[in-house]
Amino acid sequence: MATARPTLNREYIRPGDRVCAAVSGGADSVALLLLLHAANALPRNALGVGLSAVHVHHGLRGDEADADLAFVQELCRRLEVPLQVQHAGVAERVTKSREAGAAETIEEAARELRYECFARLIAQGHADSVLTAHTLDDQAETVLMKLLRGAWTEGMSGIHPVVQVQGTGNREQGTGNGEPGAGCGRIVRPLLGVRRVELEDYLCGRGQVWRTDSSNADEAFTRNRIRHHLLPILREYNPSIDLALANLAELARDDEARWQAELGRILPQVLLPGKPVRGGGRAVSTEAGGAGSVALELERLRDFDPALRRRVVRAAARSLGARLSFDETSRLLALAGFGMDPTVSARTGASLQLGRGLRAERSARELRLSHAEPEKGADRQRAPDEPLRVPRKT
Repeated sequence: MATARPTLNREYIRPGDRVCAAVSGGADSVALLLLLHAANALPRNALGVGLSAVHVHHGLRGDEADADLAFVQELCRRLEVPLQVQHAGVAERVTKSREAGAAETIEEAARELRYECFARLIAQGHADSVLTAHTLDDQAETVLMKLLRGAWTEGMSGIHPVVQVQGTGNREQGTGNGEPGAGCGRIVRPLLGVRRVELEDYLCGRGQVWRTDSSNADEAFTRNRIRHHLLPILREYNPSIDLALANLAELARDDEARWQAELGRILPQVLLPGKPVRGGGRAVSTEAGGAGSVALELERLRDFDPALRRRVVRAAARSLGARLSFDETSRLLALAGFGMDPTVSARTGASLQLGRGLRAERSARELRLSHAEPEKGADRQRAPDEPLRVPRKT
């Protein structure tokens, strides 16, 4: 019996686009390339895109990685799909980051370099969008990792179906409608609603082999422990836990989009730059490299409900490039007189020194935040809603 073809989400794939599939050689990415190739050749309702592929060689895993590359090259040759091979010096990046006092892991460096490669393809005009083969299983694993780390709503939104990529760095930003701005491209995940087993069944039905990355079995990685141990246990309580977690991500994305629209309306009214000066007005530093600062009027904060108050304080910190943890947000609110924390004084003149160079001061009328870059070599603290870095996944 023929295996049903998994469904590609075409919402963000437009006729005439130059689409580049990220192909690692694993089952998910091989299935993505075959599905795109088949859909582009349909006699009716064809995708109508210019299809190419990209393979990122991270310079890790020696002969195994070289065999992955050879496999992808042969697959693309057989399908007559143009392939770009990008080489990423992961080990060199990790060494440099350690010399600079950072704590970037191999997995973090590999992911950052991989997305930098995708962004360059877009910036150089080789593609309008890069498609990755993230699945519903990946979504469930990601949401569960975020939950275990105590992420905020934006973290619980997990893997976004489409993100904008600007410039040549890994500056991803989820979008509500998937429309890129000028000079932007997109990372698209058209298999996010498909189970991994469906893709493997599809490949088996076609007699198509794939490569297996040995690092996917390495339980030193959090994602692998969740995949092989935690999720099987949770499925005993709810066989549909993967779908439930994916649904939670969609709810969180929609809630976050709603909040961002609300904050976009409110912040210009409540966020004050610099410090007040005698006689009226505010002093804003213009020194190169000077610390930025913003303030929030306490009376305005008092008018907000707790949910909005928390969002506004976090957004104020984010405007200075700082990401607050739940504990830091609670301490800031206690400094402003909202909530109790035995370690925080709400008296006028009280202050807090928070992580990542953020400082808060309480005046009679304002909560002031200022930010300075941490000294070189200072330990980098990751905020709970920053993404965990994981083994290879394109």
